[in-house]
Amino acid sequence: MEFGVLPDGSAVSVYTVQNGGVVARFLDYGARLIGLQAPDAAGNMAEVVLGYRTVAEYLADRTYSGAVVGRVGNRIGKGTFSLDGKSYQIPLNNGPNSLHGGPVGFDKKVWATVLTEDGVEFTLVSPDGDQGYPGTLTVVVRYTVTADSLSVDYKATTDAATVVNLTNHAYFNLAGESSGLILDHEMMLTGDAYTPTDEALIPTGELAPVAGTPFDFATSTRIGDRIDADHIQLLRAGGYDHNWVIGRAGEMKLAARLTDPASGRTMTVATTEPGIQFYSGNFVNLDATAGKYQRRAGLCLETQHYPDSPNKLDWPTTVLRPGETMHSTTVFTFGTVEQG
Repeated sequence: MEFGVLPDGSAVSVYTVQNGGVVARFLDYGARLIGLQAPDAAGNMAEVVLGYRTVAEYLADRTYSGAVVGRVGNRIGKGTFSLDGKSYQIPLNNGPNSLHGGPVGFDKKVWATVLTEDGVEFTLVSPDGDQGYPGTLTVVVRYTVTADSLSVDYKATTDAATVVNLTNHAYFNLAGESSGLILDHEMMLTGDAYTPTDEALIPTGELAPVAGTPFDFATSTRIGDRIDADHIQLLRAGGYDHNWVIGRAGEMKLAARLTDPASGRTMTVATTEPGIQFYSGNFVNLDATAGKYQRRAGLCLETQHYPDSPNKLDWPTTVLRPGETMHSTTVFTFGTVEQG
């Protein structure tokens, strides 16, 4: 179904997939997840993903709402990296950094679409030199909807050595997308270390223990309890905008569990990625005229390789070479807990 038209005349289409208690909506513009309905403890459905209703709103959006971001998600310090002895410069779009692939990343492209039996598959060919990245990269992202989950499967191949780090940038609010802030949500994150950042929000290279810090979510903790603590990492980012170290790349494991006590909705995140970025929506709508959502109206759980990995050679690699396939899977599973 047509959703709208881009300024260049390209049509944007919306796709709806329902399976049992989960209803998901997708756009081919940015391979986006623009809506997801799930039941609460009483069986009442609500929209738990932030989204917009028009193409114009997505064009104006600065938060990457629901999009697949790349070629390299998250930040690259100074937009530079070296690969096989050659230096590359990606355009800067986040102060001194390149963020989520650069100014015209995958979130701003219309992807080719194929409907599947239980979801939708998006394909994008990123040409050699796109935003400064080497190699022609072919990306396939398949969303699969089950009665209680949404699976996101990523694959990428290249004709020359390049770097790639794909993730989805959906904002979740399990109380409902118009219900207010996510501060009363409770979060569990499995990682026992995280990657602290410098003043530009680029990881320093340290893997710091979370124990005894506001980053310790080993047990389910209310997000608002420590988000404004007097901790240099929280002060720099305006809240949580950090990567947790959760395990070996390629192995499926539990990364996070999110609970909204008011509705009883829960969401678990399992992934084959080695990291997960918990972003508490610190920069969403700081300008009251910028959009329809308040700061911290939603949160992101971006499964990924660590930020700035192209410049951290001892971290899990983001390098992809001809003949190889980058493959990762993330599963969001929805449930409920008893209230009261």
